[in-house]
Amino acid sequence: MLVHHRRGFPGPLFLIKGSALSDIWMWVAGIALFGELVTTLHREFDLSFLNLTTLPFTLIGLALSIFLGFRNNACYDRWWEARKLWGRLINTSRSSARQALTLIRGEGSDEVAIRWVELQIAYVHALRFRLRQQREARIHELEPFTGEETLDELKSERNVPIGILHRMALLHRDAMDRGLLHAYHLPVLEGTLTTLTDIQGGCERIKNTPVPLSYTELTHRIVAIYVALLPLGIVTTTGELTPIVVAMVAFCFLGLDAVGTQIEDPFEEDPNDLPLHQISVMIENDLRQRIGATDLRPDVKPVDGLLL
Repeated sequence: MLVHHRRGFPGPLFLIKGSALSDIWMWVAGIALFGELVTTLHREFDLSFLNLTTLPFTLIGLALSIFLGFRNNACYDRWWEARKLWGRLINTSRSSARQALTLIRGEGSDEVAIRWVELQIAYVHALRFRLRQQREARIHELEPFTGEETLDELKSERNVPIGILHRMALLHRDAMDRGLLHAYHLPVLEGTLTTLTDIQGGCERIKNTPVPLSYTELTHRIVAIYVALLPLGIVTTTGELTPIVVAMVAFCFLGLDAVGTQIEDPFEEDPNDLPLHQISVMIENDLRQRIGATDLRPDVKPVDGLLL
């Protein structure tokens, strides 16, 4: 996620990294050159038979604005829901640690409670790896929290986070059998595991169900046709300024289209996606401090304005 402390005008005015301009500048430049070509041909030759009126562009532009607005709203809703789910994960993880450390009581309870908290930390990291499709490359990073034996078992799991939740459930069942957990407190810990499952299901729904391709494809095509034909509709009105006007309009429509694409999948590592790594490390430090750890990891800071 991009971090820019000066958001008021004109702070982000010349921001390039992560902006829509970084994705579309070549298209805008190409359309401006095409506008210059149309202007030159119109000046040197009689191309009046190719002139279009501005009426169709006005009507199409209005419809296109509605399409782009709807798509961008849908993409932003996905981004914001994903952030709310990870905000819920933060709160649930903290509650999970508190419940384990206070409700599991008796001789040997500390070992069980600490094990629960470590598995909770492992779950958060494993969920991040799953959403970012980094399981094979980074699953070894779970070993400090799961132990070598459990990690070897998890490597055979299709869904590693769910495998961790299952082992947490076995842990509180064992605590019940040993008399370390009161029967009245069992639904509390089980409810936490259910909440974590719901959070993961919400994240996977967003990850695995993108905006329908047919809608995105239609929007892309209408934008492309609109900006490509625009010089023919305004050249008689704008004359030598046609390339500039075409570039400005192309920047508006292509930029809006690019913004929707950038935030459609909020779990990737693009500049406008959610900082899952920073959130995961924050949860890890919060929970490890609860079990008395002092060698906490440094907080994740933005690098060149980018927070992952």
